[in-house]
Amino acid sequence: MKDFLGYHSEWNLGSPGGWDYQRITQIIGKEVWRRINEICPVGLDLDFDHPLLFPVYGFVKMLVQAHRDREGSNPGMIAVVAEEETLESVAENRNLAELLNTVDGISGALMSPQEMELKNGRVCWHNRPVSVIFMDFNTDVLLALHRRHDLTPLMQAVREKRVINPRGTEPINVKSMFEVITGSRRELFHANIVQRTPWTRQFRPRRTEGPKGEEIDDLIEWTRSHWDNLVLKPERGYSGRGVLVGKINNDADEAVGIALKQENYIVQEKIPLELWSEDIPALDLEKERIFLEYCQTDFRCLMGDKGLFGFLSRFGGVPTNVGSGGGVQPLAILRSDISIREAVDRMNEAILGMEYGDLFEVVEMQKKMAIEHQLTYLLGPIKIASRPRLITIHQLESLKSYCADLWLDCLTLEKMWLSGELDNIVNIEEEELEIARLQPWGGTPAVIASDGLFNFGVD
Repeated sequence: MKDFLGYHSEWNLGSPGGWDYQRITQIIGKEVWRRINEICPVGLDLDFDHPLLFPVYGFVKMLVQAHRDREGSNPGMIAVVAEEETLESVAENRNLAELLNTVDGISGALMSPQEMELKNGRVCWHNRPVSVIFMDFNTDVLLALHRRHDLTPLMQAVREKRVINPRGTEPINVKSMFEVITGSRRELFHANIVQRTPWTRQFRPRRTEGPKGEEIDDLIEWTRSHWDNLVLKPERGYSGRGVLVGKINNDADEAVGIALKQENYIVQEKIPLELWSEDIPALDLEKERIFLEYCQTDFRCLMGDKGLFGFLSRFGGVPTNVGSGGGVQPLAILRSDISIREAVDRMNEAILGMEYGDLFEVVEMQKKMAIEHQLTYLLGPIKIASRPRLITIHQLESLKSYCADLWLDCLTLEKMWLSGELDNIVNIEEEELEIARLQPWGGTPAVIASDGLFNFGVD
């Protein structure tokens, strides 16, 4: 584990988000840090403006290139398709459509799938042909909506391979793929990726191999007796829903019972919480004091066919998902010649030394900017950490290599699925698989996310 410690908790190859939240977080975080330094100079050289801290621009570039590959230099429309009830509430999709509109020759539009239509055999929106579609939901949702609304135009777009992500990523967009990577076929994947993948098994009565290569006669009973060091997750869950964590969900019998009743769970080795946690200064409004809050962190890497787009840094409880009440954290490249540990200590000590009223004023400014920039998710403004998370230029280079390996390993998984090698592990209904076969991925443009529980030197 060169240059940084930690594991990825899961990958998302369906419709990962977060590519625009970090852009807004950087704008707000930079201004907040400037104000804090006016009050109490911290004496660190930080870069908030590195291109990899603004992943949405790489994402837009990929979508535009996908259009150019189809249409050459001709103008065209790129559609951002999301569930109808989210069109007003999810700011990042609105922002994406607006950003696409700023590109010469490109029109961006946000729409629900049922707004699409067929005109003279072409997939259109308001009589205008659609070139490329970014679809902000997975194939199970697509299928459910198709049964309700008859989405024939969108299904034609899938057949014409206009949809990003290609539906062919869906069969390998399940958490049980980590069993393939940590199982008997691990030699097919990059060592860097295998080392960062927590031991995982589909959760059902069975014999299997344990995290240390030991024989497990009964996985259910083994899970009960080792519960403190394990996690149970739905194979196709998202936003942290249904996740059960040892020592947080203390009753092992209850956790096992829930997973067996709900079915289609995985059991996974728990990554030690202290590995992916940081102390972040926060306000205690009741006692009017500043204190260090022990927060879990999550470092989402977003990548496409040409490499790494950038990151989304999150913090909060377990899981650290914005949809589960978590928040976002600014990122900064540490340019000062000191260690990450020393720099974080210096930041925390400086903020702890501020007057309560001064930090309260800064946090109020932060909230106001969040509303102005529409940094919101469904129910309201997203929380923002008081200080940035730090990373070095050298670590950025290692993350590029990590993402390149991960992309290739996902392609290996798709080839295995297409050859039938994963039929015994992919639990998806046949109608969904038929949609996946309409648009194989094969490394074509897509956005893939890896949720990293990484440690860049704070330990």
